[in-house]
Amino acid sequence: MGAEESSEGGNGMHDEVYRDDWGIPHLRAAGVRELAYAQGRNAALDRAWQIEVERHRAQGTTAAFLGAEAVEWDRFARRARLDDTARRCFERLAPVTADWVRAYVDGVNAGLGEGAGEAPEFAAAGLAPGTWKPWTPLGVWLATHILFAGFPTKLWREEVARRLGDDAIELFATDGPGTSGSNGWLVTAERTATGAPIIAGDPHRFIEDPGVYQQIRLACPEFDVVGLAVPGVPGIAHFGHTGEVAWAITNAMADYQDLYRERLRRTPAGGVQALGPDGWETADSHIETIEVAGAATVTVEVVETGRGPVISGGPDSGEEAVSLRHPPRVTGELGFDALPALLRARTVADLDAALDRWVEPVNVVLAADTAGATLHRVAGHVPLRPHTNRLRTVPAWDAAYAWRTGRAPMVRADVHGTAVMANQRGIAAPLGVEFAPPHRADRIQELLDESDRWSAKDMAALHMDTHLASAEPLLRLLEEVGALGGPEAVRRRDRLLRWDRRMDADSTDATLYAALRAEVVHRLAAHPALAPLRGSAHSDPYPDLFLPWLATVPRIAYALEGLLTGDDGPLTHADRVAVVAGAMERVAGAEVTQPWGEFHRLAPWQALPGADSDESRPGLAGDHDCVLSTSSVPGVTDRSARGPAARYAWDLARREDSLWVVPFGASGVPGGTHHRDQLPLWVRGELAPVVTDWNLLHREEERRDVSAGTSAGERAGSAVFEREVDGFGTVSLVPVDPARDLDVLHAWVTEDRARFWGMGGYSREQVLETYEFLDSLTTHHAYLAYRGGVPVALFQTYEPDADPLGECYDVQPGDYGVHLLIGPAGTGGPVAGFTGALLSVLIDYVFSDPAHLRIVVEPDARNAKGVARMVRAGFELGPEIDKPEKRARLAFLSRTVAMGAGHRDIGA
Repeated sequence: MGAEESSEGGNGMHDEVYRDDWGIPHLRAAGVRELAYAQGRNAALDRAWQIEVERHRAQGTTAAFLGAEAVEWDRFARRARLDDTARRCFERLAPVTADWVRAYVDGVNAGLGEGAGEAPEFAAAGLAPGTWKPWTPLGVWLATHILFAGFPTKLWREEVARRLGDDAIELFATDGPGTSGSNGWLVTAERTATGAPIIAGDPHRFIEDPGVYQQIRLACPEFDVVGLAVPGVPGIAHFGHTGEVAWAITNAMADYQDLYRERLRRTPAGGVQALGPDGWETADSHIETIEVAGAATVTVEVVETGRGPVISGGPDSGEEAVSLRHPPRVTGELGFDALPALLRARTVADLDAALDRWVEPVNVVLAADTAGATLHRVAGHVPLRPHTNRLRTVPAWDAAYAWRTGRAPMVRADVHGTAVMANQRGIAAPLGVEFAPPHRADRIQELLDESDRWSAKDMAALHMDTHLASAEPLLRLLEEVGALGGPEAVRRRDRLLRWDRRMDADSTDATLYAALRAEVVHRLAAHPALAPLRGSAHSDPYPDLFLPWLATVPRIAYALEGLLTGDDGPLTHADRVAVVAGAMERVAGAEVTQPWGEFHRLAPWQALPGADSDESRPGLAGDHDCVLSTSSVPGVTDRSARGPAARYAWDLARREDSLWVVPFGASGVPGGTHHRDQLPLWVRGELAPVVTDWNLLHREEERRDVSAGTSAGERAGSAVFEREVDGFGTVSLVPVDPARDLDVLHAWVTEDRARFWGMGGYSREQVLETYEFLDSLTTHHAYLAYRGGVPVALFQTYEPDADPLGECYDVQPGDYGVHLLIGPAGTGGPVAGFTGALLSVLIDYVFSDPAHLRIVVEPDARNAKGVARMVRAGFELGPEIDKPEKRARLAFLSRTVAMGAGHRDIGA
């Protein structure tokens, strides 16, 4: 430990790469440019597939390998001119910043070939790694945040006004599906146990696999910073700790993107004109071609008026078009000059000065330094223009809606004891229109007020708070409901009125509330007062990309609290009570016996989604308006696609006492040791330590973090059994080495989906001890099953008469017990036929020993899917038995039956 590996890139740059026990990269170099190169190269090695997808997203070229479903994004990226805007912004960078970005890009290009060789998605998608341009990181940043401020909400408001009248334009004002809520809080020195400030929180975004945030450390003689980087972008922008100063952000919910209604016409020569304030003017236009995997190419006309690029409609549509105007396109500034200045910050004053250069997105920032200074401010570019521009689309031909010179002043606030930011209508109120409800901010403040001795390790309790204050309006109406149709409806109503309003994963009351809420949403969507909105998402003349902002049911779901309160709007109080009463009657007749976590499961976005099942997705606590903001869309799905993309607690007393976690892990390679090893921590609300002592770090022995010690490919080569399955690939069984495989073992057996494995709360030390004990036995064995060099399952065998199971049934000569745990989604499975193909290999292996006459399995009796899987594989069900840790269902597969099922080489 403590020794480093030096590497030299093609441009002669040297860097040292270390990793902690979670595979998090710690990069050290001789200078700032060398470090930028090392960060780019690391991104290419750890996250090759992810950053290449992001490059193609910025260019609008994803359909070329992802197929027709990606065309809508590519069309938008081309029409919005994302790549060209990135190029413009790069050309305006300060020379020293531009050189820093170039060094990062050089590192990406140096490592991309090697990184792509380790990432199986490239082969699956038929994609070869490309070449990054100097401005590509700016394009990645822009593509990541272009929809962050939710400009399509203005299209929704326009439809609401058209269908319900202008008075209803803000009826659905809320933190809607196009925005991302986040939490952040600062505790000043007088309120902490150490006498130094603490900053903590969690950014809520769409959860992506690999994650949008990468834990990293960047060190050179000028600075030493730990934080959360965006793969594909140099530096540490949003969350960092330099040792002397730390900072964090949330979305300010500011409005800084405008939509203009454009009147376009075709000229006799085939060009395009737009009606501006001074009459008809020439618009830039050209045709681009989108390549589509498995389908014909698509052409798109790119038009840009004096306001901005046209993103909806065109000169031949017969209707008004819509153009997008936003600061980076107008000014050529994206704010990248702030990034190296953030890394060099030593004080709050340094950080404050760096943030003056910030542009996109507009954020609320909290910061503190070791001297006790604090900062609470907004950073970014909000243009000066009429208030109407913030609410809805405005006519391009009217000069009254033009932007004025300059930008809105950024707001600041003093910090007294604590400061909380959670997208509420706070210091950024003058800069926006819609903000998140105050519930998360109020709850965090309430919890912070309970103590004056906070420490970094205490922050996890705040991260995981599940109190749902937004349930109050619905429950208050439920109290007013009079006679119900039957005793069950009355019983369930009374049960909800006694509910503690916590959306805990094991709560059936939370499930009942979610079911009632979903039914209320559907009834409101069908209510005559809101009938004009029905089907608007599919009839509006806007691109399909904007449907999440235009769909009526999600809009009602997110605005539910407002729709159920107040005296204005199309719904009367009697309407609301009647809706809730009808919903309660309906829910009373449904079976609601499973806990919230059975329905509220993580559903991360993947560029190449696998056919993963519910059991491979962890169940979650929380809900949209909880501090633990794991968002679903009531009335549409209980699954959570949005939530904490990271959690952090920055300690200004001792940086090494800081903590962090991300939903997945440091590696973006499916099946890699550190691909999903942090997921169990994240689900439980635990945090990993931030390591700062170089002597406690491991040198990087391999450039690809697929597994510790030998590579996955080398391990598969040491298999005790191997089979080629037609249409599936080669499956290899490799004996488990407890120390070497600890990261994989601990990550898999402690996931929620592996709860029937019985090791959910085990620490790393307990898992290691368990498998070291198993490894010492001659009657029990554990194997990792590899497919294509990637671990995809844990397979264990045992002799029943030497196992506690032998006391629970009549063991027959030749009985041989097995356990099977399928790896998490993203390890190469599950895909269609995955389990069946894998089982066939395992069965072949067991019966390759002639002494084995019958396979015995004992899945948890509650694991209906596991039992059904065995039946499909030919097992005959036996009785249920009681074991100390569970009630199990026995099942048996004889050699004779297996041979009859066509398993190859049985008994050979």
